[in-house]
Amino acid sequence: MRIDLHSHSSASDGTDPPAEVMRRARAAGLDVIGLTDHDTLSGQDEARAALPPGLTLVSGMELSSRLDGHSVHLLSYLPHGMNPELAAETRAIRDDRLRRGRDMVARLRELGVDVTWEQVLALAGPASVGRPHIARAMVAAGAIGAPAEAFTGEWIGAGGRAYVSRYGLPPARAVGLVRGSGGAVVLAHPGAVSRGWRIPDGAIADLARAGLAGLEVDHPDHDEAERARLRALAAGLGLLTTGGSDDHGLLTGRRLGAETTSPEAFGQLMASCERPA
Repeated sequence: MRIDLHSHSSASDGTDPPAEVMRRARAAGLDVIGLTDHDTLSGQDEARAALPPGLTLVSGMELSSRLDGHSVHLLSYLPHGMNPELAAETRAIRDDRLRRGRDMVARLRELGVDVTWEQVLALAGPASVGRPHIARAMVAAGAIGAPAEAFTGEWIGAGGRAYVSRYGLPPARAVGLVRGSGGAVVLAHPGAVSRGWRIPDGAIADLARAGLAGLEVDHPDHDEAERARLRALAAGLGLLTTGGSDDHGLLTGRRLGAETTSPEAFGQLMASCERPA
């Protein structure tokens, strides 16, 4: 089996609709795909309706949390959906994305970039606004040549001139809310220093005690040395190790299936999910 547990659609900051993500997943030879849009399950119904024969969909989202002023992303697999408390928190996160987006656009305009909030909203459509939408607007304005160039200190990378922080749950509380919905949580790309910060091992140990199920070890942003380090850490903490492409469509070169999860780890992850009381 080929299993990719981390992908995004136009329900958040990917470029392709959920149905197209499912088609591409099967064309890439995948047997299981996790659709994990940021802080929303809104693309799941469309994805499920479009499933090609032979492809299994794992319902999930990449939940935003914050620790010591830094973003921590939690791949949250929710086969039974969200309970009311988790749903309310994800609404709060999405609402604050709008405030943050407007503030970043204002800062960019102060820096001479001719982007507007209306352009960003048009690019996002019904999706939750994210930095990739702002990056695409910057490309359209001619300020940068490609969206990746926006994610630096020059522009909207963490700590950058136009960067604005946003609301996120404390990670341990986020893990508890997902577990309370009958789900399982994997820490996304924990060693991706290119994102501006790497979560400390001690904090990962705290999350393991709070109910974290695993670490996303096989990720495009991790080199072989980092993968080996994370595997050893996971083994010491009794955590599963997973893999995912973190595909965002055109923004990441349509790389579904570039990283995968073993069938054994997938089976254990799904077995850790329970129906909420």
